[in-house]
Amino acid sequence: MATGADVRDILELTGGDNDGPISKKDLINSDKKKTKKTTETLTFKRPEGMHREVYALLYSDKKDAPPLLPSDTTQGYRTVKAKLGCKKVRPWKWMPFTNPARRDGAIFHHWRRVAEEGKDYPFARFNKTVQIPVYSEQEYQMHLHDDGWTKAETDHLFDLCKRFDLRFIVVHDRYDHQQYRKRSVEDLKERYYSICGKLTKVRAASGTEPKIYIFDAGHERRRKEQLEKLFNRTPEQVAEEEYLIQELRKIETRKKEREKKAQDLQKLIKAADTTTELRRAEKRVSKKKLPQKRETEKPAVPETAGIKFPDFKSAGVTLRSQRMKLPSSVGQKKIKAIEQILIEQGVDLNPMPTEEIVQMFNELRSDLVLLYELKQAHSNCEYEQQMLRHRYEALLKAGSGTPGAGLAAAPQGGELNATNSTAGSTPGGEVQSWPSVDDIKVEAKEQIIDVVGAPLTPNSRKRRESASSSSSVKKVKKP
Repeated sequence: MATGADVRDILELTGGDNDGPISKKDLINSDKKKTKKTTETLTFKRPEGMHREVYALLYSDKKDAPPLLPSDTTQGYRTVKAKLGCKKVRPWKWMPFTNPARRDGAIFHHWRRVAEEGKDYPFARFNKTVQIPVYSEQEYQMHLHDDGWTKAETDHLFDLCKRFDLRFIVVHDRYDHQQYRKRSVEDLKERYYSICGKLTKVRAASGTEPKIYIFDAGHERRRKEQLEKLFNRTPEQVAEEEYLIQELRKIETRKKEREKKAQDLQKLIKAADTTTELRRAEKRVSKKKLPQKRETEKPAVPETAGIKFPDFKSAGVTLRSQRMKLPSSVGQKKIKAIEQILIEQGVDLNPMPTEEIVQMFNELRSDLVLLYELKQAHSNCEYEQQMLRHRYEALLKAGSGTPGAGLAAAPQGGELNATNSTAGSTPGGEVQSWPSVDDIKVEAKEQIIDVVGAPLTPNSRKRRESASSSSSVKKVKKP
């Protein structure tokens, strides 16, 4: 779109105050700079009877004239286009320059603004060099002498470190292994950083403790060896490691579940103990007949009980029957269990909501919930005990064919009692005595990782089969 400013520029007509180079502010804030003449002359009004959409096609919001060609005037996330006026563009010049990072004095050419002629090359500030320490003959003989390194070899190392900016892989590649001993990258690093540490310690001012970088060559060698072993693993070893990691995660999840169940069980036992103690204390207080305390202190449901009913302490009228509603924290299973027990005992589900009945009814349901949770915990403990018992029997049978031999030939399970071995070996023994808790703990500690219901790994299964076959061969060879 050609504007009047472009026409005046083509015809070389003067533009008044707009002569001169264009600056960055003129390009960005060109919309803010509006002269009084433009505001006075460009005063368009929408004719009566013309729709707003039709008028918007003719003129924009800034009252500009309609363009000759379609253009994108939307502003938002798009980049702002430069709006050029009558000012002259800043001139550029093809000029020579030298790079201070180079020492050969090479001269290059590039385009640059005329105002920046004579300034330094802007990218020279990125040329950072490593400061390699320099030592004298006296310092080397007094502090840096080493039996495994000669001075010529040390000078050669520092010369390469200075040439290649401490890129030790390149230094190791360019190292003269024919003239000097064959060194590894860790040996070169250890020699260089040990000399730097000694020089900083010697040259430090008295009374100050300089920070010294210590390079552990042994740790670096072990790290690389471990990386090589990790890289050279076979697919079978990788699969076995992944399998063991999955089994370890299962063990951790099951351990967390057991700890959580134990904590819940302890909470239930504590709640039952506290409720019984509070009930006994209330009965003792009621027997003493204290009329003043009866009026002031009203017995309430303890916080540790099965259900925590909300307190209606807000201002306004409330119904006493609202205190009998179960809170939303109680699940549907518990609600159904409470209703079933109340129906079995012949208790009304919605009794008359007097003060005493509401209190006693809430306490009764709280005790029922506590009883339900204790029954559930008790059944879970019995199930786990039965499962461990069956597993223990399976381990005894897996040791050998007969129970007595399995008890005697189980070195990993610990030493069992003599009564257990005799009871298991006698065919007519009716009483079966189980091992103590300490024996089971010793067995669990000395065995392989305990995974309940999980199969063994392929390699461990092979080892178990080979051990069982060798034990059977030994039994056959015995007279």
